[in-house]
Amino acid sequence: MIKKVTEKFAPTRREFIATMSALGVSGLGSNTLLAQTQMPQRPIPGKGESLPVIGLGSSKVVSQISSNGMDPLASVLRTLRDSGGSVVDTWPRNPENDAGLGQVLSAPDLRDSLFVTTKIDQVGKEAGIQQFRETQRLYRRDTIDLVQIFSLIDLDTQWENLKQWKAEGHARYIGVTVSEYRLYEQLEEFLGRETPDFVQMNYSVTERRAEERLLPLAEDMGLAVLLNRPFMNGAYFQRLQGQPLPDWTEEFDCESWAQFSLKYILSHPTITCVLTETSSPDHMAENARAPLGRMPNAEARERMKIFIDQI
Repeated sequence: MIKKVTEKFAPTRREFIATMSALGVSGLGSNTLLAQTQMPQRPIPGKGESLPVIGLGSSKVVSQISSNGMDPLASVLRTLRDSGGSVVDTWPRNPENDAGLGQVLSAPDLRDSLFVTTKIDQVGKEAGIQQFRETQRLYRRDTIDLVQIFSLIDLDTQWENLKQWKAEGHARYIGVTVSEYRLYEQLEEFLGRETPDFVQMNYSVTERRAEERLLPLAEDMGLAVLLNRPFMNGAYFQRLQGQPLPDWTEEFDCESWAQFSLKYILSHPTITCVLTETSSPDHMAENARAPLGRMPNAEARERMKIFIDQI
């Protein structure tokens, strides 16, 4: 469920980080006083609204609708919702799959409890407009919570489209995405002249370059940050196959390798929400438990990095 908060109780990013620093912890903290029993939320800076910290990056389970039907997606989304999550990150595939996605998103028990995103990946003003209108029709939503430019494709043209849709009320928030290091410089250049509501990037315990410049920049600009590739599209698990969790991960209540990466990500306070990809309700529930309990502090984060780099 998306949590609405008044401006009085919605701290700025700097206030949030300052509070965490005063407590001697990072992000959700390792202090037992900060242990969670339900999924925590973080503010969309300056907007009076918060989002749960674990979401669904839905590419695989949506792309399989034409072959597997809608039940797998519906089960994963209900597990996310029941675990306290709401963010569903999507992008257009084909009419059959997107129509199925729209039907699931419109289910009475899901429609008002999800924060739905989409992306534009077309070249040309009219092509972008046509894609968005088709998404609205197939998703059965006149207003999309977040519209993003996928991988900075036709950036300047589509950014004008996005600003227009936001002004018209068809997009509540607008943003841009990257999932490759090669796009970081272009993203930095864009952020030097424009201020999106959201920025989405790849970041995890195995892909840490965003820590150097992009995450500090997002903090300074007061941007909401979505994270993709927390498991490197599955390569992370292949790398760790057969490797037992170290005993010291019990210090921050880590149950699995999935939670190892998610806890590393979420212990960075600039992150708003991590987009996890899965077709399994059980894995979705496991991901949703990652922010519960204790989180790694600065010392533990260094130990995690060293361990992963040595695997």
